[in-house]
Amino acid sequence: MKSYVRSCLGAGALGLLIASPTASATGDGTTLAESRIFIEYNSSDNDLGFHVFLDGEDWRALRIIAPNGRVIFDVEGKSGYGKFGLTELFTEGAEPSLFDVPLGKLLALFPEGKYRFIGTLAEGGAITGQGRLSHAVPAGPDVSCTRNVVDNHVRICWDPVVDKAVDPAGGVFPDRKIKVVEYQVIVGSFELTLPASNSRMRVTVPPEFVESLEPGEHGFEVLAIDKSGNQTISAGSVWK
Repeated sequence: MKSYVRSCLGAGALGLLIASPTASATGDGTTLAESRIFIEYNSSDNDLGFHVFLDGEDWRALRIIAPNGRVIFDVEGKSGYGKFGLTELFTEGAEPSLFDVPLGKLLALFPEGKYRFIGTLAEGGAITGQGRLSHAVPAGPDVSCTRNVVDNHVRICWDPVVDKAVDPAGGVFPDRKIKVVEYQVIVGSFELTLPASNSRMRVTVPPEFVESLEPGEHGFEVLAIDKSGNQTISAGSVWK
């Protein structure tokens, strides 16, 4: 389960994801309403990927340039997309296991800093934005939950996340200040986002939704979302 509808990138575009929840445009021309790049780490599967989200009016072509000057993404609309343009775009790179690709090597491919978004509007002219990538990756929520559904009752609980993630493969996440600002709970089509708290977190899944589930195992995710926009997943399951 994922928190967004996503389109997959090829391996050559791996790591497009690192940025803050807010970004401002630079340069002349039209400004992208949003331009974000961020990390998603799955602490249960120990895999990590880079995501990009942008929103802007009627752009035809767009590229993303890393802090080191490398172009890491380049796309251009053709035919109808070229004539009328595009607006939103969400992309997700492949998510290699950190047992296969060392954490340090993966992070080095996408350095921290400002990523520039530079595009061309369908009607001509420039559209620009920027997003800042951080390597501050929160630990996965330590989740406990109702394991077996009784009377359509499912409660998911976890303690506040205050520390950085830990890589079971032996890599070391950079020492960055972690400030989780919100959590997201996903159980099938049920999704709930709630602000972070200093006390133990609890979510009760609506009984009406639980009743609609088929018998068997049902997975869930709890995401800790850092102020940088980076997010870490802890996954689990319940039985009905």
